[in-house]
Order: sequence, then structure tokens, then C-alpha cells
Amino acid sequence: MSRRIFSRKNYPLLIFVVAFLTLLGAAGFRSTPGILIDPLHAEFGWGRGTVGTAVSINVLLFGFIGPFAAALQGKYGLRRVTVIALLVISTGALLTTQMTATWQLYLLWGGVVGTGSGCMATVFASTVASRWFVQRRGLVMGALTAATASGQLIFLPVLTRIADHHGWRWVGFTIAISALAVVPLVGLLLRNYPSDIGLLPYGADASYQQPPVSGNPIRAAFAAFTSARRNGVFWLLFGSFFVCGLSTNGLIQTHFLPAAHDHGVTSTTAAGFLALIGIFDVVGTIGSGWLTDRVDPAKLLMAYYALRGLSLLFLDPVLGTRGMGLAGFMVFYGLDWVATVPPTVSLCVERFGVQQGPLVYGWVFAGHQTGAAVAAWGAGALRDATGSYRESFIIAGLSCGVAALGVSRLRRSRQPADLLT
Repeated sequence: MSRRIFSRKNYPLLIFVVAFLTLLGAAGFRSTPGILIDPLHAEFGWGRGTVGTAVSINVLLFGFIGPFAAALQGKYGLRRVTVIALLVISTGALLTTQMTATWQLYLLWGGVVGTGSGCMATVFASTVASRWFVQRRGLVMGALTAATASGQLIFLPVLTRIADHHGWRWVGFTIAISALAVVPLVGLLLRNYPSDIGLLPYGADASYQQPPVSGNPIRAAFAAFTSARRNGVFWLLFGSFFVCGLSTNGLIQTHFLPAAHDHGVTSTTAAGFLALIGIFDVVGTIGSGWLTDRVDPAKLLMAYYALRGLSLLFLDPVLGTRGMGLAGFMVFYGLDWVATVPPTVSLCVERFGVQQGPLVYGWVFAGHQTGAAVAAWGAGALRDATGSYRESFIIAGLSCGVAALGVSRLRRSRQPADLLT
């Protein structure tokens, strides 16, 4: 690769590529819960509610580590925090291959992997986008968010085949190796701020001033929450992202494979259908980032939640078709999978500033993962109690309708002080 591509002027592009590949390599853990439910049940007799509890711990930590990860990134640097997080994910995934008891499942998959992955959540993407880009920030955020979807697209069919042919433990080995593989890339190329190499963020003018580095990271995280919680915008975003998590990785990502199995669809076939979400999510999320730079983000959120809710109401009937109806759902739903992230990040930065925005988004993302945890446990418990996932799909669809109504209030004003005070 030429020196021109690696020139200081193009370094924001290189940072974007490094961040994209980092999120791609760490995405394997996002594909794993649905793959492990049936194998763990077959080997240990653990019910869907038991595995769902471990997933709930994982996604809660994945969310609530976010604001502290953002503060740690501000204090100690993106590179150092990211390397440590990747090592924690790799270690936790490797140790899960030796577990034999539910407490080990909760500790390792729930606690260790959840903690490491919390630093690799979309908070990482929002920090990169807000520090390195002024122009095209929404597009960059959409593309980085799509990296996770691309990772799922790559890992899901592969991990499903590995679990079917070699056993679930090799899934843990694969995730550990993949996370470890991107550590040298981060260590060599990732930089904390453009000013580290004498640059301004992409699109910034000469008057740009870098926000001051935060002090105590824990205090900074709580200070951001204390300030944001007085603003109604924060609670609207928190509540809508709760529904986002409930209706995506908490429900579909965790329970789609066993739900498809209930309708006679094989794991490999179901994984292929689920991979369609990854394909079309890349298109939908990048497109959402492009639109976020041009359209009122609140209007985008209204449309996304309304359309997602409508699609979920039809999921149980189309599961029985196993054909074009189910494929159509995956295409439609995939376009909306995490399209909510770019406009939500944009609203956080717009309303709370470049320095506080990623920290506030960390707390908003905690709402996302709280919703995901509720769905991961609740859908499994409902399935154990009723023998069907139909009720869970309906509840998620109706919740999306409520979220669409909630974010509609964000359209009334673009000034925080004028909204819900």
C-alpha cells in the first residue's frame, strides 16, 4: 500500500478501517447465544431460561460497562482500553470451553465475556466517530455499526456448522482466536485523538478545539448521567433504545434459532435465514448513517421503530412457511436491525456535545442492553411456560409501536432546554 494512503492527511480513513476490522473481529460473541441454546440443553439439560439468564447477564454488562468504557477511553486512550477488552473477550471465550456447571456459564459467558464486550460495544464506534470525524460522522457511525452485522454474517453460518459438526466447544475456541487476531492491528495503528499526530478531525476547521480529557473515569461517567437525567431527551432515547434491544439481539439474535427449530427448520437452514439479517443490515445501517447526515434523526427513529414493530407481528406466521415469506421477513427486518444506532448517536452528540455525547450514549446503550436482557430471559421463560415464542414476538412488536410514539416527541424542538422541561 502506498505511502500516500498512509499519509497523515488520510489517517482518519485508516482509523476508520482499523475500527471496522476491530469490530468485525470481535463480533463472534454476538452470534453465539442462539447457537449454544440447543447444544447446551442437549449436553447438560439446561433449559432455555437458564441459558437466557446467562445471556441476560452478558448483555446487561455489555450495556452498563459502556459509559464507563467511554470514560476510560477518554482517560487512558482508545488503544489501551480496546486491547485489554479484546484480551478479556478472548480469555473468557476460551475458558467457557471447559465449563460444566451453570455458575461457570453465568461467570464466564455472562460476567467475563460481558465485561470485555462492553468495551467493544457501539460506544467504541461512537467514540471513534465523534473524535475523528466532524463531517460524515453519521455515515462513519453507520458503517462501524454495520461492522458488527458483517461480523455476524461471517461468523453465524460458520459457527453454526462448527457446532453441528465439531461440538459447541469449538465455537468458544473460534471466538477466542478471532478476538485475539485483531490485537496487533489495534496496538500498531489505532490512535486516541487526531491531535496525537498533529491533525484535526475530518472536516473540522482551524477553530476546532479538542475537548479536555476527563479526570476520574468513574466520576466522569456518573457526572454525565447526573447531567443527562435531568433532560427529557435522555429518557426518550433511553426508553426507545430499551425497546430496540428488546426487539433485536435480546429476542431475535438469542431466540430465533430455537424458535425456527420449533417450526421444524434445521439449525443450518435457520442460520442461513438469520444471516440475511446481517447482509441487509449492512445496507440498512450504512444507508441510515447517510440519511442521518441529511434528515432529522428523530423522524428516522419514528419510521424505524414503526416498521420493525409491524414486521415482528408477522414473524410467527411466516416461520411456518419456511420459504419466501420468511426470507422476505429477514430482508425487511434486516434493513432495520440496527439502523436506529446512527440517529441515536447523532442525537446524543447534538444535544449533549462531542465530549459528553459518547458518555451519554453509553448510558442510552445501557438501556438497549437492559431491554435485550429482559427479552433474552423473558422470551426463554415464556417459551418454557407456553411452548411457543409467539407471545414474545407480539409483545416486542407492540413495544416498538410505543417507542415510535415516544420518539415522535423529539420532533417538537431541537433545543434540549425546550423539551420536556
